[in-house]
Amino acid sequence: MGWGIKNRLSRLIQPDGHCFFMPIDHGYFQGPTSCLEKPGETIRPLLPYFDALFVTRGVLRSCIDPAIDKPVILRISGGTSMVGKDLANEMITTSIEEVIRLNASAVGLSIFIGSDYEKQTLKNLSDTVNICENYGIPVMAVTAVGKELEKREARYLALCCRIAAELGAHVVKTYWCENFEKVIKGCPVPVVMAGGPKCETEREVFEFVYDGMQKGAIGLNLGRNVWQNPSPVGMAKALYAIIHEKANVETAVKIFNEK
Repeated sequence: MGWGIKNRLSRLIQPDGHCFFMPIDHGYFQGPTSCLEKPGETIRPLLPYFDALFVTRGVLRSCIDPAIDKPVILRISGGTSMVGKDLANEMITTSIEEVIRLNASAVGLSIFIGSDYEKQTLKNLSDTVNICENYGIPVMAVTAVGKELEKREARYLALCCRIAAELGAHVVKTYWCENFEKVIKGCPVPVVMAGGPKCETEREVFEFVYDGMQKGAIGLNLGRNVWQNPSPVGMAKALYAIIHEKANVETAVKIFNEK
């Protein structure tokens, strides 16, 4: 791994080896997502608690203050929508020149293992790694499942994460699941947990995040369960404590209730 990639990863992954990424890229396939209609306003009170922002170029350029003191992971795949035929039919949407112009610390793109577009999205990943290696830019692979949430089980996610690592991803974002240690054990690069659909209770979020951290995840890439919560700052504080301060679930609940 080259110096540039290591340097950029050091901005994303903190000295304790952990990270809390804040994704606000949902609009690239969902449109104006609830509580994310004005992304710049949504993240402003959350800035002290996350380590990097996962965002598309359009929202970054139009909604995010260029003086923001947070590294950016740029979403570079897309081309589908919730009303389209298949969310897996993605392409690369953003050039390496644009990544560099926007001073991104990393790029992120989805892969859809087991879909009709498996080969296409894995080629997207491989091509991106090939290009980004030339410029010292880390690549985060996102093990997406489209609308088929039942795929979120250990055997499938372990397969996805290992393939992403084998093709050169520097970090893999995947869902927490039962027997999550099987996913971590089979993946030779760092794994961050995705949030997935909004959970029913705050405790439910804290429990899966805590469990995943205990089983080897380095952190979290979670948005809706923070900024769609009635107390987004309380959620961000509590999750930060689990990730960076070794808080357990009970402590996280107390921090959330303090708000």
